[in-house]
Formats: sequence, structure tokens, C-alpha cells
Amino acid sequence: MLKKLFAICLFLVLTTFSVAQEIRIEGSTTVGPIVDAFVEALQSDTEARFTVKKTGSGDGAAALIDGRCEIAAMSRFMKKEEYEKAVAAGRMPIPFTICMDGVCFIVHPSNTVRSLNKQQVTDIYTGKIKSWKELGGPDVPIVAISRDTSSGTYEVFHELAVGKAKLGNSVEYTNSNPQMFIRISTTPGAIGYVGIGFLQEGVATIKFENVVPNKESVANGTYPLSRPLYLFTNGYPKTGSALMKFCNFYLTEEGQEVITAKGFVPFTKY
Repeated sequence: MLKKLFAICLFLVLTTFSVAQEIRIEGSTTVGPIVDAFVEALQSDTEARFTVKKTGSGDGAAALIDGRCEIAAMSRFMKKEEYEKAVAAGRMPIPFTICMDGVCFIVHPSNTVRSLNKQQVTDIYTGKIKSWKELGGPDVPIVAISRDTSSGTYEVFHELAVGKAKLGNSVEYTNSNPQMFIRISTTPGAIGYVGIGFLQEGVATIKFENVVPNKESVANGTYPLSRPLYLFTNGYPKTGSALMKFCNFYLTEEGQEVITAKGFVPFTKY
């Protein structure tokens, strides 16, 4: 009799205090601020435990393929070879397109150059143009700074801004948008690029192909370096789960407000 009572009590304890779902998120430093804000907004409404790691879109894809995360935050779409690795590992990446972004060129505020075309950007990053004087600016050496090659922002820049040209040996690399911002804001000759949500005082924004990067030009598709941002999961999340709620939060009014507050471009206007 005592054994039966103990078994019943143990069953009640185990069913009442279930283990909270762990949702591990890895990937893009561009999508990072949105992910952090989503976690903050949803944490009190779910028993799930969230962890966020921001080291680059490529790292997020690798983590999802290896089963080290539930969500890969990415500022580019998964590559064909990443999908092939995922399928080989028994996984099926499912994308959620949460908002739009623009890759924006920035320079130090003291720089008078305010517009560049694709050829000029290519010549800067391949080392053909070495001084801002050649572009009508100050007689200051150009310090070209790029994101690291695991970054989705780098992928968009490399394909759309410089036509996949081989970058010069003098190009410096940073591993996050905040690091890029700090480097540009403290280096008079520097040029770099960040997601639109990272534009702020301390740097000057450059027109690209004579188009100003802002929410309007990204939303209407006239800015040439516009791109969507993604969350990827392994398979479609279970209906009603914390994972599903997180990945669909961008569709809610609150989620859209978060995206707008972070400086990005939501898909829906309420």
C-alpha cells in the first residue's frame, strides 16, 4: 500500500513540475538585437529557457546542422551546401523570414565623401583606390574594414557590393556590427558596413548607387543592398510550442513594434 501511494505521489510531482524546454539560439550578430528583444518580450509568457549566442550566420547554420541549437539566426539564406549537410545529418531547415534589413556603408564623420557607386566600392576593397582624395574627399589613406567571412552581412556585401571580387590584403576584418561601428567611429580614414539597425550617431552614412539607405528605400526595394533576415528551425515547430510562438512573434503587433524599435523594417503595418 505504501509503495502504491509513493508511486502516485512521485507521478504527480513529475507531471506537475515538468522540465522547461530549452531553446538555444545561435547565429547572426545582425539578427542578435531582435532575438534578444524577442526573448525579453516572451520570457515571462513561457516556461522555456532561452540562451543566445551571437557569432555569425555561418556559425548558426553549423550549430543547427550539428543539433547544437533549436534556432539559427541568419542574415542570409542557407547555402545549398549547408542544406545538403543538414539533410545528410537527418535535419530539415525551415526558414522564418522575420523582417528586412539593408547593408549600409559608413565612414568617419570627418570624411566629406557621402556617395559611392559599386565600382568605387570595389576599387576601395580591392586596394585600387587608396586615398579618399581620389574620390573627392580629404587627403587621408583609406582604411577598408569588412566583416569576417562567416558573417551573413559579409556574404551580402561580397556578392552585391563588390561582385565577389577578391579583397585586398590590407582589408581589416571585424566579427560583429558593434565592433565595426567602434572601429569606424574612431578612425578618420575608415570605411565599413553594418546592418541598418546599427546606424547611429558617431558615423556618417554613405549613399550606394545614389540611394540613401533608410527604412523607406529598404521597404520599397530601391536600396540595392536590401536583404531579408531569418530564423531557421529543424523541421516545422510543434503547434502551440514555445518554439513556434518565438518564431512567429514577428507576425504579432508587439513583434512588429520590437523590429521597428530596433531599427529594422517589419513586413506588416498595424
